[in-house]
Amino acid sequence: MTKFPSHDLDSAPEASKPLLEKSQAAFGRLPGLHKVMAESPQALEGYQILHKLFTETAFDADELTVVWQSINVEHECYYCVPAHTGIAKMMKVSDDISDALRNETPLPNTKLEALRTFTIQMVRERGNVTEEQMQTFFDAGYTHKSVLDIILGLSQKVMSNYINHVAQTPVDEVFHPLLWERGSNPIKV
Repeated sequence: MTKFPSHDLDSAPEASKPLLEKSQAAFGRLPGLHKVMAESPQALEGYQILHKLFTETAFDADELTVVWQSINVEHECYYCVPAHTGIAKMMKVSDDISDALRNETPLPNTKLEALRTFTIQMVRERGNVTEEQMQTFFDAGYTHKSVLDIILGLSQKVMSNYINHVAQTPVDEVFHPLLWERGSNPIKV
């Protein structure tokens, strides 16, 4: 497979340099995904904007993690699952939630499980969910806004998951203890 460039602050296109500086400031290092995205300043900026907007939704840290990781696991993103496990730890999300998402086992409460189920349905059905699926989601306490916010998060994760797949982005060393591979029991929805 063709090797994608991985930029640092010196090698990045000029328009990507301030975006990488923003990443460096936010993470204390340059994430491998951002180094790859830097080849396209528009892709990196779009990703950063979607990330910022998604974190500003009404979802709490647990719910953000459920949406991100449900998508990462469904897309089998070897890079994003460990990265978001580390991010979840920084966001003080319980290991019970992270482990259940990574291992595709039941979440600790029914509302989060409804969020995971609906997010996976959105991914698998490419947005063509049924009225029954939507009603079940609403019955769990979510709203029309929640549906739109999942689509926002999905947009962000499609960018990162697909870029990692095509670029074969190496997992950042800091996340090596959190490496992940999908088990043999994908969630049934």
